[in-house]
Amino acid sequence: MSSATENATAGFLVWRLSMKWRVAVDRAVAPLGLTHAQYALMASLYGMRRSGLTPSQRGLADHTGLEPLYVSKLARALEASGLVARTRDRNDPRAMQLSLTEQGLDVTRRAITVVQGLLDQLLEPLGGQNSARTRQFTRELAIMLDAPLDPHTENEKEQS
Repeated sequence: MSSATENATAGFLVWRLSMKWRVAVDRAVAPLGLTHAQYALMASLYGMRRSGLTPSQRGLADHTGLEPLYVSKLARALEASGLVARTRDRNDPRAMQLSLTEQGLDVTRRAITVVQGLLDQLLEPLGGQNSARTRQFTRELAIMLDAPLDPHTENEKEQS
């Protein structure tokens, strides 16, 4: 552990790790013409497609944790690049369904390979992607992601 992180709070370390990851992914997928956010959207679409799903923009926003308006903006840009197709949902004309084009599938597969290499590097100190420590770390991350965060809860407790 470096001296800069020795006495750091968990919040600071989560922030630093998320920034380190975002920057690394941005740099890794840039040669493919993608940003980290675009990669997250496309890789999620890829995974959902493999599960037989064609999500709406809202469904993809819920899946990725991105704001629906941001997903809409990303989807429009990716559609303009020929990587994503946006079609009206037959059951809800207000909703747009998203899918990868053939070109989008190709770019996504290449990007996933690159990002998996980064993930290998990131998880090496824990013993690699398939180690017991990584599985435990993944479970703990999932628990943290499932915990509700409401910035007003603490303020309301303090005022009571």
